[in-house]
Amino acid sequence: MKNEFELQNIKNRFGIIGNSPALNYALEVAIQVAPTDLTVLITGESGVGKEVFSQIIHHLSPRKHSPFIAVNCGAIPEGTIDSELFGHEKGSFTGAIEARKGYFETVSGGTIFLDEVGELPLGTQARLLRVLETGEFIRVGSSKVQKTNVRVIAATNKDLLLLVQSGKFREDLYYRLSTVPIRVPSLQQRPEDIHLLFRKFAADFAAKYRTTPIQLDEEAVQLLIQYPWPGNVRELKNIAEQISVLSQNKLITAKELSRYLQPISSNRMPVLVSSGNSQDFSNEREILYKLFFDLKKDVTEMKKMFLEILQNPNFLAQHPSLIHQLKETDTLLPLSGQPLPTAKIPQNAVSGSQPVLQPSQPVIMNSEIQEHEEVEESLNIMEKEKELIIKALKKHRNKRKDAAMDLGISERTLYRKLKEYSIES
Repeated sequence: MKNEFELQNIKNRFGIIGNSPALNYALEVAIQVAPTDLTVLITGESGVGKEVFSQIIHHLSPRKHSPFIAVNCGAIPEGTIDSELFGHEKGSFTGAIEARKGYFETVSGGTIFLDEVGELPLGTQARLLRVLETGEFIRVGSSKVQKTNVRVIAATNKDLLLLVQSGKFREDLYYRLSTVPIRVPSLQQRPEDIHLLFRKFAADFAAKYRTTPIQLDEEAVQLLIQYPWPGNVRELKNIAEQISVLSQNKLITAKELSRYLQPISSNRMPVLVSSGNSQDFSNEREILYKLFFDLKKDVTEMKKMFLEILQNPNFLAQHPSLIHQLKETDTLLPLSGQPLPTAKIPQNAVSGSQPVLQPSQPVIMNSEIQEHEEVEESLNIMEKEKELIIKALKKHRNKRKDAAMDLGISERTLYRKLKEYSIES
């Protein structure tokens, strides 16, 4: 009972809504580790509230009266990240007109929260590892070793082990950071909390804008719970505010609610439904691979159909539904980079008699067809992904938000892909 009472007090103090087992477990771990000086790695999707957990750990620790600073590692340019964290000496680089203290120096005795730690350059990772192991650092442009007493809490929405395997993150730093791992569940993993959170946000915005709180009917509640919430709590809060401000009705139906939710349709990106026993696709490349694999199967079927048309004069008579489609075009679709010979549809094909193809050029020989079938198409996922991104940007005139929506990914993911593929927009 004491633990439940303490847990509820922590929730009230830091504005945490919900009672799902996964959320409660993450909070219990944070409360237990707070009094120590252990390094903590908080993982979870974007928008789940990882920074709140870092604040809980700091304010329940002996360092609570010392400074706390949150640093977004992904928002600081690679050329200045070392200076921001460790400081620099005057004249150490262009623009360094005076010496400057870094965060590890100014926050000594307190806590530093490194959000998006997976975005750190490898050189900075080596410096951070030294701080964690020895408490020592060196300013940029200096040779003097300095000491600091800082507790580090890191957070990421990436799989750091995958980054380790790809050589983008140091393995020794990963194990040093994840002394105590805390996994913050996504909103989709705590469906019992979704409606409760929505009601809390609706009440807060009603008080802010001096209106009557909005409510959802039963169908709208079910739609709210079934929606995947890719933006997690942040997205749910934004939706609640939009409806509170824009809706004329205070009882929201499922139809009206759907106008505020992002469309989840097959014309953007494939939606893959997995059973409880199977693993979800971990990133966009696996989704793209599934898409291109299905496209290749469709193209193979089309090739077989056109080969039958060329080789079997009676094929159209056996499949009269194809006659109308073929009469609308002068040539068949290409089997390779070159168009096929023109195939004209005689009048007797429409009347029901056996059609005979009359090619205006010599028909492709069987040996040539066999040789073509052995050619394997290139399915380089990175090239296809880059091509899709370029097409989406061109389609939406370099508007990243619209392009990301069309691709079915977040704007933040699109920005990362632009840097990864060196795409200028």
